[in-house]
Amino acid sequence: MVGDGDNLLPMDGELYCRRQFIQARRADELFENLLNGLAWQQEQLKICGKWILVPRLTAWYGDQTASYRYSGVEHSPIPWTSLLTELRSSVELACGHRFNSVLANWYRNERDSMGCHADNEKELGINPMIASLSFGETRLLRFRHKNKRLRLDLELAHGDLLLMAGSIQHHWRHELPKSKTAKSARINLTFRHIVRDE
Repeated sequence: MVGDGDNLLPMDGELYCRRQFIQARRADELFENLLNGLAWQQEQLKICGKWILVPRLTAWYGDQTASYRYSGVEHSPIPWTSLLTELRSSVELACGHRFNSVLANWYRNERDSMGCHADNEKELGINPMIASLSFGETRLLRFRHKNKRLRLDLELAHGDLLLMAGSIQHHWRHELPKSKTAKSARINLTFRHIVRDE
């Protein structure tokens, strides 16, 4: 998938989107299976000395060695399900890259969101490749350049596959903002490769 289609970024990184990577009927089945089959939880984060609930539900799956720390929380992976293994194989084939973990996010409605951030934790390596599969409601993913007044708004729909690669995490931050209009549920799977120190 790298190089398959135009790079959506004007500079400083690579961003590709394959629309309807998974066709609608199959995507409908996958959405229901993921919704009912993953070990969803709502995490708490300590911000300015106060514990707050994360505005979405999450689940972390992967190889046994793929522990991951973000937002100050250590995540130990749950073993792959057969469905997640199947989806990982499809995404790896499309991207030409191996992934050893996946973070699932369930945005229940328009009030659920993801704050502006870069996936730049040391466990992801210098220039990580991250593949993102979307199911359910179409939601806005917004990219902002860290040093220049550049912004890219991307609507991700049911079955779309997004790939972030190259130096994007060094120069761009991304967020899934709350919506002013009513939204139904969306599930997002972000496949990653955790690099462990030898």
